[in-house]
Amino acid sequence: MKEMYPKKGRVILHVDMNSFYASVEMAYDPRLKGKPVAIAGNAEERRGIIVTCSYEARKFGVKTTMPLWEAKKLCPQLIVKTPNFDRYRAASMGMFTILRNYTDLVEPVSIDEGYMDITQSYELGSPVEIAENIQKRIYEQLDLPCSIGIAPNKFLAKMASDMKKPMGITILRKRDIPLILWPLPSGEMHGVGKKTAEKLKTIGIVTIGDLAKANELQLKTLLGINGVRLKERANGMDERQVDPASVEEFKSIGNSTTLPKDVSHQQELFHVLESLAETVSIRMKRKNVLAATVGITIRYKDRKTITRSKKLANPLQYQEDLANVAKQLFLKHWNGDPVRLLGITGYDLIEQDSAYKQLDLFTFEKDAKKEPLLKTLSDLRDKYGNSIIETAGTHKEDPADVGTATSFNKDFLRSFPNKLEDED
Repeated sequence: MKEMYPKKGRVILHVDMNSFYASVEMAYDPRLKGKPVAIAGNAEERRGIIVTCSYEARKFGVKTTMPLWEAKKLCPQLIVKTPNFDRYRAASMGMFTILRNYTDLVEPVSIDEGYMDITQSYELGSPVEIAENIQKRIYEQLDLPCSIGIAPNKFLAKMASDMKKPMGITILRKRDIPLILWPLPSGEMHGVGKKTAEKLKTIGIVTIGDLAKANELQLKTLLGINGVRLKERANGMDERQVDPASVEEFKSIGNSTTLPKDVSHQQELFHVLESLAETVSIRMKRKNVLAATVGITIRYKDRKTITRSKKLANPLQYQEDLANVAKQLFLKHWNGDPVRLLGITGYDLIEQDSAYKQLDLFTFEKDAKKEPLLKTLSDLRDKYGNSIIETAGTHKEDPADVGTATSFNKDFLRSFPNKLEDED
């Protein structure tokens, strides 16, 4: 099979689970299969947003981030499930366990997607045969569907995996770019969000092809070094390696502390949470990751322990943000009894370069105020390098951290039948 692989260059797969949370719920409860299913918080109160939904729900117009009340209006028969993130993490670890049977070069990107470099895996078959085998094994062993992109680099593999869903396998070569990618709107390109697409329109860039042929100086003026990078991607250039160590799979970053005495004073407990948030924030900055989920641990003087977590609309990293989410969770779930131990953990880690924001009016206003400062920092980094300016806390001592990791159980879905998580 070696002749099926390039003599120079790489073969990269991007494995993307289809409607992951909803698919896990269907695997856990087969009665849900073929029905419109959505994952959202506070289903009883009709509050919160849709985290993800099944393809059957999408046929009614239900979409991710849609308010739950609106989704129920479009699809009155919608089945709404409360998120169970332990269950999803276990399923995800099962998926990555399967991927590592084909190559050691597996890079998790998020809870439901990852890259594989199979350039040296030719003894296992052609690239298409390997992709088909992976897709079949994930479906047969975990009862979960996935789509796979095959390409010479990470960018093209990611674009390819999005082209056929669910259960698609797509090959995207560099020679296919003018015909397949360039006619698409720039907003459909990986790495171009809604805000960036709007900015590109102001200089006449509407399609990916426009971006590929755009003036480099004009792009750099508009978007900084990212503009140049986007032009390279639009032309199919991406030299990034598949790095298994970039974000280790679902290792959370967390810290907990046993208090010297039982504490029931709310402000004292808030101070502890602020200190823990600082520790977690420092470690996240060092690893250049953001958390898409934040959890807390509360242990009472009778040693009863509860853990609760919250899936976030916008991934975060800063101490203040971590502390605010932790305090909200604490107030919601603290029963008022004296506390012996507190902990904060960031889950579902996302690489800083890959993180995106779904801006609501409030975060947009905050970000707009920061924009001049961020542009100045970006200009300085472009001129002198990324390390010229770093945020406060980057050089602090790395405190001892108590992290948690979920080990995969073969019967992963039955391992977490009762754990409830919070989603606002």
